[in-house]
Amino acid sequence: MFDLPSGLHDVRQRLLARPDALMLELGTGGELLVAQLRAWLSLSMLALPLANVLTGGKLGETLVGLLGVVLAIVMSQVWLALARSRGRYRWLTWATSTYDISLTTLVLALLAIESPATGLNSMVVWVFYLVAICLTTLRNDGRLTLFTGLLALAQYAGLALVVALASPPDRLVSVDYGTVTAANQLQRLMLIMLMTAVAAAVVYRMQRLVDMSGTDGLTGLPNRTWLVHRFPAMLGDIRASGTSLSACLIDLDYFKRINDEVGHLAGDRALRYVVDVLREHVQDDECLARLGGEEFAFLMRQPIGRAWERLEAMRRAVASRPFLPEPGHDPMRLTFSAGIASWPQDGADLSALLRCADARLHQAKREGRNRVMARDA
Repeated sequence: MFDLPSGLHDVRQRLLARPDALMLELGTGGELLVAQLRAWLSLSMLALPLANVLTGGKLGETLVGLLGVVLAIVMSQVWLALARSRGRYRWLTWATSTYDISLTTLVLALLAIESPATGLNSMVVWVFYLVAICLTTLRNDGRLTLFTGLLALAQYAGLALVVALASPPDRLVSVDYGTVTAANQLQRLMLIMLMTAVAAAVVYRMQRLVDMSGTDGLTGLPNRTWLVHRFPAMLGDIRASGTSLSACLIDLDYFKRINDEVGHLAGDRALRYVVDVLREHVQDDECLARLGGEEFAFLMRQPIGRAWERLEAMRRAVASRPFLPEPGHDPMRLTFSAGIASWPQDGADLSALLRCADARLHQAKREGRNRVMARDA
């Protein structure tokens, strides 16, 4: 049964945690989409001052609206140019969300100078708070969604308080926009909170779906889908830093014997056992992924000689720690064979590297298993 307190704790932890590499990679594409939408919306907003003039709106309101639209168009092009450098500016999502909220507040403040009732009761401008919060869902970062919602809440609450306290009661009444009351301002703050909660729920759901699609359910390791999506960004970092990359393929020896002798449940436990041993040797900037069955990929930011030494140490660690399938059963010795390929000598992309590593893995199998091969025969 679903435990509500623990469920809420999981939601809170996920929303406040830094997204993993795959979520951040997807988020950079979302930021570009948001930038394109922002540019399109900014251009379409030119119709708002025009509509205000045609419907008999005040000149001051029209000029303020036009100023805001021109600023939005100029800045939207700046943000679009920055977003096209995908993932280069890690601060960009935070800066653009702050901009979206602050621009809305600025336009409302300018309207309030001309007419306090207009500034606080203008639904057309105020709704862009909700749009900005909604757009954070495309960035796949719960922290950003909560930050944007809280920023909108704080800025609008501050604006409403300052304008209400600084304006005489007669200026808080407008024929076109109605009367500014504490009740309708509280309702707007509640709507901001509600939109933030809904957007956060969407981000949480997206993170869960990505987790399920990018994570191996048995071992908790990244799977092939995660690896394929993550590798281009990892390779870009390696190129920029000038470091080495070695791609390793690991395959457990005679694993079918475990399934045949003690059953598939014990086989699953054996896989998790091996993964626990391997994880002890994996560093933070490296990737261990399960490709399927008893085969794993391991990406190390090491030259091939150093990668062989480390993988050989992992092989010895696995072989020296027998697996106990179940109480009363004899311990079973587990071993693996592995092949290593080096970027860029053995391949320029993930597919080529894995093909080379696979050829060396099969060579290790042919030569008796329980060994690591880093060179062709």
